Amino acid sequence: MTIPPYQVQELITSVLSELTGSLVQGIQIRCGQALGSEIYIGCSNGELMRFALQDGNSTSATDPYSILSRQSVSNDKPIEDIVLLPSISRALVFSDNQIHFYTLPTLDVVQNIKPIRHVVTFAVDQRHLARPPPQTAAPPHRSEPVDFCVIKRSSLAMFSLGTQRLIYQKEIPLPQGGVLACRLGYTLCIADKTHYNMLNLETAEIYPILPLNQDYQSPDLPVEPFIVPTGENDFLLVSWTGQNSMGIFITPSGEPVRGTLTWSQHPTSICLDLPHATAILPDGSIEVHNIDSLELVQVIPPPSGDGPLDRTRLISSALGYVVPSSQASSKLHKVPVKLDRGSASKQVTVSVESSS
Repeated sequence: MTIPPYQVQELITSVLSELTGSLVQGIQIRCGQALGSEIYIGCSNGELMRFALQDGNSTSATDPYSILSRQSVSNDKPIEDIVLLPSISRALVFSDNQIHFYTLPTLDVVQNIKPIRHVVTFAVDQRHLARPPPQTAAPPHRSEPVDFCVIKRSSLAMFSLGTQRLIYQKEIPLPQGGVLACRLGYTLCIADKTHYNMLNLETAEIYPILPLNQDYQSPDLPVEPFIVPTGENDFLLVSWTGQNSMGIFITPSGEPVRGTLTWSQHPTSICLDLPHATAILPDGSIEVHNIDSLELVQVIPPPSGDGPLDRTRLISSALGYVVPSSQASSKLHKVPVKLDRGSASKQVTVSVESSS
């Protein structure tokens, strides 16, 4: 029997359960992130919410996560993205074309750093995102700053963020602008309205890599760009051909590697969890490809009428997070185990999880 790579598990039954009916109308979850036992959620009304996995036997609870805090970020404007920087205990929250700075895990506002304004999109160095949080038992040491780029209407600004201050580094003219970007060291893969491009952040050289739309019968068709880091020094870019969407893996030098993925429809969201690429299609189904074999290995059908009807976004968690097992109680059974302590021995009964 082939075991599929993933299963869908609901973590929080109702994020907006504490609001009254009139306030909930029209409010949507726009983004989220997770780290350890906590989940951070941004809503369309500007609410930033923090949930934590309950202690003890949380699997028996109706909702294993409880809300710890909620706050309004920016005058009821939607929160578009949350990026966690655990190595410096900071979070970047993007709302109303501004980047706001918060502490982790408490989501307190960083008072001595003002928001960055007039932001179209931004990109944190993927290598810095993968840095682990500081160990509480380890001797205190200075954390390395995290570098990121801010794309504005016609320029790109480079910043370095530490625990105490934000340092502006330099600005690069970007006449064509950009709508989406992903940074890997000193290479920025950036999409404008028509092409994916590679930008060298040291020399400011930029060159096009791939058109978003390769359907020459409908050249004005708007196509949503996707730039997905693999974690192995390349990016997954998605282009519409007119017949299907094609996923191509490109190195920072612009060379194609691996193979090509295809989807019958242009995805609405994509994320990578090696060796799998997972995509939501317009009909709400989820397709999982193995990027080594390039084969479709799993299809999760659209949600039924009994569950959440909208699947809007897939999000990768760089350092992972804790998920309560929905099957733990059914797989636990008691077995006798002998414990030897010197010349005396004692038999006890413990619970173990079955591998079946």
